[in-house]
Amino acid sequence: MGMFRSLALVELRCNTQPPGRNSHLEENHVSRIPSIRRALTGAAATVLLMTAAACGGGENATEQAAPDTLNPSADLTKQTLTVSNWDAYMPADLPATFEKKVGTKVTVTKHATNEEIMAKLTAGGDSGIDVAFVSGPFAQALAEQGLVEPIHADLIPNLKNLYPEATTLAYDPGNKFSVPYTWGTTGLCYRSDLTGYEPDSWNDLLNPKPALAKKTTMLGTDRWLMLPAQKSLGYSANTTDAAEMAKVKEQLVTTKKSLLAYDDTTFYSRLVSGEAALVEAWDGWCNYGITDNAKIKFTVPKEGSDLWVDTMVILKTSKNKEAAHALINYILDPAIHSWAVQNILYKVPNKAAMEAIDPALIKKYPNLGTTPAELLKGETLVDLAEGATQYSRIVTEVTAS
Repeated sequence: MGMFRSLALVELRCNTQPPGRNSHLEENHVSRIPSIRRALTGAAATVLLMTAAACGGGENATEQAAPDTLNPSADLTKQTLTVSNWDAYMPADLPATFEKKVGTKVTVTKHATNEEIMAKLTAGGDSGIDVAFVSGPFAQALAEQGLVEPIHADLIPNLKNLYPEATTLAYDPGNKFSVPYTWGTTGLCYRSDLTGYEPDSWNDLLNPKPALAKKTTMLGTDRWLMLPAQKSLGYSANTTDAAEMAKVKEQLVTTKKSLLAYDDTTFYSRLVSGEAALVEAWDGWCNYGITDNAKIKFTVPKEGSDLWVDTMVILKTSKNKEAAHALINYILDPAIHSWAVQNILYKVPNKAAMEAIDPALIKKYPNLGTTPAELLKGETLVDLAEGATQYSRIVTEVTAS
């Protein structure tokens, strides 16, 4: 989206059929994929962000790299690519189809979390990776350290397929150093047959009705644990103001008393079983619950929410930058990019790809029909640099209270 605990697994129905098939709806094709964690978590993540800040990260950084001179006529058959991505986050046959079309051999390596790939990319020297999939704040941190190649738009003509709104993202306005792959938001995933009403506010989760005591869950990852309280109090999802965060902590300590659990990975299963009635959820993950129980619904609370984005970046150390741009251009082809919608039930910022989606799929999973304008009402998450330490501290204090 980049979200959270290492090696957390999600079950969804999908297979490795070529793009264009609603393979997640077919029987006997069950794949396990690691959760896509979109923000730094825990002490290790805090150290990583502080290191990034010391090397130039943060809003005052000026270390972004100048573009290299690339050859639009380069022989791509003489270049090779290594791509690092989350497991099952793109078509399994993409390396083969790209090589057949362009002539470049592609090797795919996998990372379980943003933290894992960031540790590799910021270790110094050549990581051997040409293209990496990371979440928006991480792309921002890499750019602020001068570790990614600015995007050469002339080598990616399929950028025209992106929604105009996809060029206005706060972590990278104009897509100068990254190209968005998937996007979405966070909200309430619920069963009205269990709640007895249609929730529409973060306060339905933070201060639940007595009948919902121990029937609610919240996400445990730093940024998303904070989000409901931040928005209910009228604060930014990127705030680092100490007084505001003290109020956030106070609310979260109160809320903990009514929670069933902090749950980043099985919350939708709890809804299916009836153990939970109302949970905080990423939109795409709520869809996994809808797959098993049509009574499950998703809504964005009236106080607003976030906008998360997973992106593609080209490493500055890559010796195959022309082929790297060609790969991103290939992924932005509607027939390729629509795979993510059809197979992992995430929205993509590709207008042509979304327009190719079967309306029946959107009818079954209504949040796939969220418009870019509606998504951009959410607040784009950005790199907090040193501010991440405050979030990690509060999470520790709240969960230990």
